Amino acid sequence: MQLLFTQPAQPASASAETHQPGWKRALLLGVLAYEGAGALLGGALLVASPDGSRLRMPVSMLRGAFEDFLIPGIVLLLMGVLNSVAFIAVLKRWRRSWIAAVAALVGLLIWFWIEIAVLLRLHWLHAMWGLPVVLGLYAAVPLIPRDFLRKGQLWCGIISSLLYAVINVIVPYYWEGYHWPSQVISELSAVNAPTRALWSVLAAPYTFLVLAFAWGVVRSAGENRRLRTAGWLLVAYCALGFLWPFAPMHLRTVLAAGGGNFSDTLHLALGAATELLYLLALGFVAAALGWRFRVYSVLTFLLLLVFGFLTFRESPQLARNGATPMIGVWERINIFLFLTWMSVLAVIMLRGVRETVQPHLQAGRLPVSGAR
Repeated sequence: MQLLFTQPAQPASASAETHQPGWKRALLLGVLAYEGAGALLGGALLVASPDGSRLRMPVSMLRGAFEDFLIPGIVLLLMGVLNSVAFIAVLKRWRRSWIAAVAALVGLLIWFWIEIAVLLRLHWLHAMWGLPVVLGLYAAVPLIPRDFLRKGQLWCGIISSLLYAVINVIVPYYWEGYHWPSQVISELSAVNAPTRALWSVLAAPYTFLVLAFAWGVVRSAGENRRLRTAGWLLVAYCALGFLWPFAPMHLRTVLAAGGGNFSDTLHLALGAATELLYLLALGFVAAALGWRFRVYSVLTFLLLLVFGFLTFRESPQLARNGATPMIGVWERINIFLFLTWMSVLAVIMLRGVRETVQPHLQAGRLPVSGAR
């Protein structure tokens, strides 16, 4: 028998679009108009002069990603059209106008993210055009139906895991000589590593996506205290994640020469703290959900301990620039076990299904809306 877990009873209108204050509506319209006009103008100029001459941008800044600015110009032009459509939809209060608004603004965020990854640098124009997009998304939130927002947050658990897996495949190719089976992931973002900038840019959305997922777990927990506690532990995991860019390790050769400093110590401390937090979250979720997921979580926990030990066993050689033939394999298995577990949790919560409810859970049990 399967039992649904749901939020506590809400009014029928709970999933409908909520009221948007007038100032937020004005802010959203202003951002859409501003970004739409800028994208249309910039895209048109790039299409008209693919060599970038009209905007005084040399093709060399594309670093070989594109032959010229024609394709980026077409994409930017389409983003301008999408933002213009979203502006009209919000202005005329079209039904589900939030879809156009969110699609337009998220599209621009992705545009900026890819642009920074290609250029491998930040420019003041990114703040000029990027910060209004963030404000626009903030203003658009009240338009999004609550159920859709919660499900979107849970989907972030799957998206974040896929993102992390993809960048682990892509980034090593940009460091000639990097041998992933014998090198840890942190070396890709080490001080003076050739892939540090690329890793930092591509990995930047990961923590934000996991934070959205963690908040979705908290919101979806209902009366289940254990599940809610797990969500807050994942929030804490994300809070530490924002510190990673400020605590890079040094390259092996530097560490072996005694060039390590407080940054390396903080890097190790963050690694230990984040692993402890997600192990605790795993335990609380295992206690909150059905027996099958509990068995899966216990097996994941045991495997994390095994591969964590194998990673730790070789780690002293890293600081000595010694041989670590399998450390990259063990570490990646360890990390991907957690990413897979988080994705499975997201799928289960999106389905809203529990297989069993232990009678002794009492106040910690998931609210039951029906059986089938």
